[in-house]
Amino acid sequence: MFTGIVAAVGRIASIKPLGSEPEAGVRLTVEAGGLDLDDVQLGDSISIQGACMTVIEKTDHSFDVDVSRESLNRTAGLAQTGDVNLEKALRAHDRLGGHIVSGHVDGLGTVTRFAPVGESHELRVRAPKEMGKYLAYKGSITVNGVSLTVNSVDDQDDGCEFSINLIPHTVQVTTLRHLTEGVKVNLEIDLIARYVERMLGAS
Repeated sequence: MFTGIVAAVGRIASIKPLGSEPEAGVRLTVEAGGLDLDDVQLGDSISIQGACMTVIEKTDHSFDVDVSRESLNRTAGLAQTGDVNLEKALRAHDRLGGHIVSGHVDGLGTVTRFAPVGESHELRVRAPKEMGKYLAYKGSITVNGVSLTVNSVDDQDDGCEFSINLIPHTVQVTTLRHLTEGVKVNLEIDLIARYVERMLGAS
């Protein structure tokens, strides 16, 4: 489990195919940036752009993960080198600074606006239509591994657009600063919303 509070911005430094067949996954080598790896063991989980991955090798300043083709097909930002948001798995005694995040990407959104508004930035994302029922005013959403608060929700025929206000600190210390219109982002809905839907739908 994670909190959606990004601990560091790292970088995917290399991508190596795990086979020659089309369905083969890849091995990523991730430079940890400011993420302290001293307490990270092989088999531990680290969130990369909001996707939970398992550490299979590590050095003092980097770690490797294997990513299946299924994960690559269902996420954004893991198939090319570049900056990534990183967070180590939550420990039982840690502060829950954001919200409960599983690291399982529920769908891909598309950025429709990312622009300064006063001292902050407005981020607007169009989510798949089926995710709209999980989005609520002042509810939580995870975008590329960052725990954020929904400011507005607009149900549309082809999806559901939601807006977020990003304070300067969030823009500065995460990869959200690189967003542009049309870019795909990883979305994870609030875990509580998922269970509420299940309970209400149970017969």
